[in-house]
Amino acid sequence: MAFVQFSKIALAFGDRDILKDVSLHLAAGSRACLAGANGSGKSTLMKVIAGEIPADSGELAVQKNTRISYLPQSGIVHQGKRLRDEAETAFAPLQALLAEAERIGGLLESATSDDSAVAALLEEHHRLQEQVENSGYYRRNALITSVLAGLGFSANDIDRDTGEFSGGWQMRIALAKVLLEQPDILLLDEPTNYLDIEARAWLENWLEKFPGGCLLVSHDRYFLDVTVNEVYEIFQGNLKRYAGNYSAYEKIRQTELASLMKRYAEQQEEIAKTEALIRRFRYKATKAAFAQELIKRLDKIERIEIPESLKKINISFPPPPRSPRVALTIEGLGKSYGHRRVLSGLDLTLDSGERLVVAGPNGAGKTTLLRILSGGDHDFQGRVQFGAGISAGYFSQDAAEAMQGSEQVLEFMEAEAPTALIPKVRDMLGAFLFRGDDVYKPVSVLSGGEKSRLALLHMLLKPMNLLILDEPTNHLDLHSKDILLDTLRQFGGTIIFVSHDRAFMEALSTKTLELSPGTGPSDPARVKLFYGNYGYYLEKINDNIVNNTNNISIDDNNTVNKISAEQRTYNKQNQTTIRRLRRQEAEILDAIEKLESERAHWEAELSRPAVYSNGEKAKAAKQKLDEAAALIKNKTAEWETLAAQMETAGNFGG
Repeated sequence: MAFVQFSKIALAFGDRDILKDVSLHLAAGSRACLAGANGSGKSTLMKVIAGEIPADSGELAVQKNTRISYLPQSGIVHQGKRLRDEAETAFAPLQALLAEAERIGGLLESATSDDSAVAALLEEHHRLQEQVENSGYYRRNALITSVLAGLGFSANDIDRDTGEFSGGWQMRIALAKVLLEQPDILLLDEPTNYLDIEARAWLENWLEKFPGGCLLVSHDRYFLDVTVNEVYEIFQGNLKRYAGNYSAYEKIRQTELASLMKRYAEQQEEIAKTEALIRRFRYKATKAAFAQELIKRLDKIERIEIPESLKKINISFPPPPRSPRVALTIEGLGKSYGHRRVLSGLDLTLDSGERLVVAGPNGAGKTTLLRILSGGDHDFQGRVQFGAGISAGYFSQDAAEAMQGSEQVLEFMEAEAPTALIPKVRDMLGAFLFRGDDVYKPVSVLSGGEKSRLALLHMLLKPMNLLILDEPTNHLDLHSKDILLDTLRQFGGTIIFVSHDRAFMEALSTKTLELSPGTGPSDPARVKLFYGNYGYYLEKINDNIVNNTNNISIDDNNTVNKISAEQRTYNKQNQTTIRRLRRQEAEILDAIEKLESERAHWEAELSRPAVYSNGEKAKAAKQKLDEAAALIKNKTAEWETLAAQMETAGNFGG
C-alpha cells in the first residue's frame, strides 16, 4: 500500500524553529487536514512532504512507486495552450509509461532465445500496460471534461487559451490537473480559496470517492468537516494528531487551550510578582543577595508562550445610525448583458436588522445585484428604494484595487478611524491578520489578499446601518472569520451578503435569496426567497418541495405566514432532539479526549528505554496502546454517526 511517513522532521528559518521533531503518516484512504495559525508552518510542512524544500533533519520513508501531487496556495499561471491541452498534461507520466512499454515491445521483437530475459521483459511490459489501463488514460477525454465541468468551467472554455483566464481560474486549472493526475497522496493547500459553493460541493464528492490519501489545508470549516476524519495541528513547531473531523478537533482543542491560557495567566502573575520584588529589593544592600536569587529563579522559568492568534481579541465598530423599519424595497428589478438576462422581475422588501444571503451558481447575478444595490451600476430596469436615513457600505471583490498610497498600514487606518476607535486600531488590524511589523508596511506594497482585508476593515470603521458584502471572508483564516462573524452578529443594522463559506452563510443569514440565471427569452432568470437561513434553504432544496412552498412573491402575506409557521413548528420539534444529541456529543468527545491522553501515555511509555528494552513490559504497553487506539476508533465512529443525526436535525457543528 502506498504511504508517506515522516519521523522527527525539523526545519528552521534563521533562528526560528518552524518544525520540531514532526512525525506524520499518510497512506491510501487517509483523510487529514493541517490546522494551525497563519504562519505556523502548514504550507512549509506541505512543501517538505512534496519534496519541494528539504528538512534540516529527520527521516522520510516513501513506499516505492508512491506518487505525490501537490497544489500550492497560489502563484501558478498557465499560458500558450488550450484549456483541454493543458489539462491533458496531467497524463504526461502515463504517456512516459506507454513510451517505455513501446521500447520494451521493441526489445521483445528482437529478443534471443534467453527465456529468463524474455520472461522478465514480458512481465514488465504487462505491468506497464496494466498500470496505464487502470489509470483511466484511455478515458482521459471524458475525465478531463468531467473534472473541468465540476470545477465550474463551461463547454465554451474548453478551447480557450489558458492565458485568458484570471488568477482565480488559473488556480482552478492547477487544481484540475492535480486531480487528473490521480496520485496516491494528494496535498491540497487552500483548494477552496477560488471555488464557489457549487465547485466546493463537487470537490467534496470527488474527495469522498478518491481512493488515495489526502492532506488538506483550508479555512472553510464546513468543507473540512465533511472531508476529513483526523486533524494534525502545528502549534509552536510541534505536531499533534486529533481523531475526528474539524469540529471534533475544535471542541477538544478548546478545552486544552483553556488550560493553557489558565497556566499562562498564573505564570504571568508569578512573573509579575517576582519582578516587583526584584525592583523593590534590588538596590537595598541588605536584600541584594535575595534579589539576585529572585533574578536567577526568574531566568530558570520555562516561559509559556501564547501565539498572537490565541490572544482573545474583542473588537467593536461604530454603532450604526438609527434605522427605519424598512431598510430596502426592490420592485421589478431586471438586468441584461446583451441577449443574456441575469436578473428578472425581482421584488424584495427587507426589514432593518435582517441578514440576507444571496445564493446561486456562478453567473446567476449575485455580484451584479450587490453592485446595483451599492449604486455602482445604474443600467438596470425596475426600482431600488432605500429607507429614510439608510447609510450603506459596500465591500466588493475588487476592493483591493482601490487600496493605494505610501502611508503605512497603521497610519492609514488611524487617519481613517473615528477618534474613539484610534486606541483599538492595532487590535483590529491584528484581528484581520496584520500582526507585528506588518502594520508598518506601506499600503502600496501589500499583496492582493492583504489589500482586500484592509479594505474590509476600512469599510467597517465607518458608521453605517446597511452593509453590502461580496465575499467578505476571502483571505481570512478561521480565527479571523470567527472574529468577523461575531462582529457582524452584534451589528445592529442590516446585512446583504454573498459568500462561498457555508458555515459562515448558515451562521449569519436569516433569509436566503436564490438567483437562477436565464439562458434567453424562453428561459428567463428566476428568483426564489426562503424565509430561513442558508441551512434551511438547503434543507428545502434537498426535500424537493422548493417549487411548492418557496416560489413566491414577497407581497404574498398568506404564504409568508404559512412558511413562518412551518419553520416555527420545525424548530420546536427539533429542540428536544438537538439537546439530547448535544449531551451525547459532549460525552463522546470527553471520552475521546481521555482516550487520546491514555494513548499518548502508552506511546510515551513505549519510548522509554526501561520499557522497550524489556520484552514483557513492551508487550504489555503495546497491548494497552492498541486497546486505546481501538476504543478511539469506535468512539470516533459513534461521533460520526451522531454528527450525521445532528446534521439532519439542522444543528450540525452548532
